[in-house]
Amino acid sequence: MLEAISERFQKVFKTLRGEGHLTEKHVDEALGEIRRALLAADVALPVVKEFTARVRERAVGEEVLSSLRPAHQVVKIVHEELTRLLGGEQKPLRLKGFPAPVLLVGLQGTGKTTTCAKLGVFIKNTLRKHVLLVPADCQRLAAREQLEQLGAQAGLPVLDTRAWSTPEEIARGALLEARRKGFEVLLFDTAGRLHVDDELMAELETLNGILKPSEVLFVADAMTGQDAVRSAEAFAARLPLTGVLLTKLDGDARGGAALSVVTVTGTPLRFAGVGERLGDLEPFHPDRMASRILGMGDMLTLIEKAQATVDAQRAEELERKLRKEGFDLEDLREQLRQLRSGGLMGQIMDLIPGAKALKGQQVDDRRLKRFEAIICSMTPRERRHPEIIKGSHRRRIARGAGTTVEEVNRLLRQYAEMRKLVKRAGSGDPRRVLRSLGM
Repeated sequence: MLEAISERFQKVFKTLRGEGHLTEKHVDEALGEIRRALLAADVALPVVKEFTARVRERAVGEEVLSSLRPAHQVVKIVHEELTRLLGGEQKPLRLKGFPAPVLLVGLQGTGKTTTCAKLGVFIKNTLRKHVLLVPADCQRLAAREQLEQLGAQAGLPVLDTRAWSTPEEIARGALLEARRKGFEVLLFDTAGRLHVDDELMAELETLNGILKPSEVLFVADAMTGQDAVRSAEAFAARLPLTGVLLTKLDGDARGGAALSVVTVTGTPLRFAGVGERLGDLEPFHPDRMASRILGMGDMLTLIEKAQATVDAQRAEELERKLRKEGFDLEDLREQLRQLRSGGLMGQIMDLIPGAKALKGQQVDDRRLKRFEAIICSMTPRERRHPEIIKGSHRRRIARGAGTTVEEVNRLLRQYAEMRKLVKRAGSGDPRRVLRSLGM
């Protein structure tokens, strides 16, 4: 979603780094381009004005302009201000009480029901709590059945609410059922409308009064841009929202909602939906998102994803090989298999610092299979010593894999670049990074 704005930011910083000495004029020109990039991304105008004013105030100071690396100082300031714009720091869920009710609210069509199941999976797997999904939408046809199907896929129990006819009855019944059966968290999938109206808000206010939830999360479709921000603002005026959950952050929209919602509503971003699978829900980390926007990658998120998919013993073995400069194509084949089975490759290139430069074409599962076939077509000696692979070898490998010499060359180039990235990523804390990264 934020790829276009990220590219424009990186272009600005490349221009700044090309200047031997920065002046206020250089900073103003860069901020002008940043302002246009933010507006093109559908960021709210007041947010853009405040952001660029704060960056300019800090960037034109004598300490920055007279430093040895002023362009890097400006990048650091922009990163810090972007982090502040996005909420400052990640705010974990506060699940208080037994059970702890969590109310999901929002307009119709934003993905509340699917998000309810995704959040249940996150709480179950990450926080290790017993979760009960509660269908409290009495308006939309088949809303209950949809949540039951999602609950079955996720391995989460769904409360049977057929005996109750109103959301108020469902809320009271759910509290009693949870206490009786020992559920620690209740996730309420509430009704939505195509627009904000008094009937909807009155219903949600009543539910809020009965449940006294520890979290009230507004679910917004990131692809609707400023409409998502305006609806969040309307809900925040009537309900004690504790956070916003953006769905479809992996979509094609301009991304202004992510950069505007915190400032406009005063409500922090708590989670982001980044895919269609039930596991594709991430806690929102402002500093990590700022790094991704600025092309710095997001190694911590990559590490956390890899931790959930990479076999620990194999990662230990890989770390030992990497520390001895022994990462070969057999290791790469194994890592590609693990990453492909974990569904990471669709996101991995955005998370590795500098890896966007490698994306001549989008990495997909078919390409990974093709790369694996190429490696399998090599001899064991060629996999262990790629430097011996010459022209005739490449033609034989291509024939064996049913592909072209160009594809073989592309794999070998990306393998070489990957080795460089792994070494760079591991320069600060190689034991932690390489054990988790699995590349």
